[in-house]
Amino acid sequence: MSDKFDVIVIGAGPAGYVAAIRAAQLGLKTACIDAFVGKDGKQALGGTCLNVGCIPSKALLDSSKQYFNLSHNLPAHGISVENAKVDMATFIGRKDKIVKQFTGGIGQLFKANKVTPFFGKGKLLKGNNVEITGNDGSKQTISATNVILASGSVPIELPFAKFDGKNIIDNAGALDINEVPKRLGVIGAGVIGLELGSVWNRLGAQVTILEALPDFLAVADQDVAKIAKKEFEKQGLTIKLGAKLTKAEVKKNEVALTYEDKDGAHELTVDKLLVAVGRRAYTEGLLADDTGVKLDERGRIVVDEHNHTGVDGVWAIGDAVRGPMLAHKGSEEGVAVAEWIAGKAGHVNLDTVPWVIYTEPEIAWAGKTEKELKDAGVPYKIGTFPFAAIGRAVAMNEAIGQVKVIAHAETDRLLGVHMVGPGVSELIAEAVVAMEFKGSAEDLARIVHAHPTLSEAVHEAALSVDKRAIHKGN
Repeated sequence: MSDKFDVIVIGAGPAGYVAAIRAAQLGLKTACIDAFVGKDGKQALGGTCLNVGCIPSKALLDSSKQYFNLSHNLPAHGISVENAKVDMATFIGRKDKIVKQFTGGIGQLFKANKVTPFFGKGKLLKGNNVEITGNDGSKQTISATNVILASGSVPIELPFAKFDGKNIIDNAGALDINEVPKRLGVIGAGVIGLELGSVWNRLGAQVTILEALPDFLAVADQDVAKIAKKEFEKQGLTIKLGAKLTKAEVKKNEVALTYEDKDGAHELTVDKLLVAVGRRAYTEGLLADDTGVKLDERGRIVVDEHNHTGVDGVWAIGDAVRGPMLAHKGSEEGVAVAEWIAGKAGHVNLDTVPWVIYTEPEIAWAGKTEKELKDAGVPYKIGTFPFAAIGRAVAMNEAIGQVKVIAHAETDRLLGVHMVGPGVSELIAEAVVAMEFKGSAEDLARIVHAHPTLSEAVHEAALSVDKRAIHKGN
């Protein structure tokens, strides 16, 4: 054994690196193992989120939005620009620079907090020993009192549409396209499909999204989903629901697709195909056979409400366990587990984890949807308010969407808040705070909101729950 630690974290994504830093802050001798390799061939901390997920996708979304605004939004402000074009090397290079800045920043945080990083693939052995296999094949073993498994997730690959990194790509490949494809096919109308489909649609690609489910964004509240779908289609996205891909074949640098819907089989040819049908827990090679750690039917690590695996000193967090596969959920689990290990009171409430889709308009929600409450037989009341009646949104020329507040019909306690519109990725935080403190629609309605701001839509939606919104008919 080369060293003994209080805590070893396997995985340096937003769950793992946060867990490692928090554990070190609490005075625990901590190591963090990760095998991700950046474009420069060196270790790149931050996992999928910082390297090929959350951060680079938002960089491209923002860049593509600037370009889209030139011809679609700025004319309404009296601003015109002719012959605008995109330099793809700069477009992708800006994203890469941001990624390098943040992955390097984690390395500096590790150094400042005295977290010991290891470069390689970690494997849990019996007795809380961890074997590290370097990319060169070298092996070493370290041990700890506590091991936190934060191995993350990987894209789901379809057996008849396997990734080739050129024509059939995953989310990482869609971040590095060096030329705008004339035709982009996207399988899956979820977060990744909509965000990356939006990027390339804004740059001029003809984007067709095939979604096997009959409902658009079934995980979101359907009032919000309907508004979003209508707006995406106005922007040029073609969205086909109930469309199940059955075949994808690369022919002469094109991808010939066959899909089926209620009307039968159809064919579609695209230049590139992004497969974004979801992600699965990444646990291959993570566990020796005799560790005692169990996996569920979906390959996720089984944990209790405190993220403990049932094996003494072994915990698991992030995408590798139950709950939404969201970076911020994993980070909060990482903090909580570090605090539980240190004998403190950690806290994660999965019922109030916010969801955000960074399209245009943005989509965000927390808590239960109307359908979930209806199916559960929970009595509820609803208030809504459109951004079209919000002065700040109209002044911004971004008045699409609404805020929907759902409260318990008897107690008025907030059960869910759902938004589609400008800046809702930030507005949802107010709803999460209120729900965490077990607040009511009345609480939101009584809080003074600055004028003119987008947040007034939250205020008015809360007032609308009891039919007393000021700036719309109830």
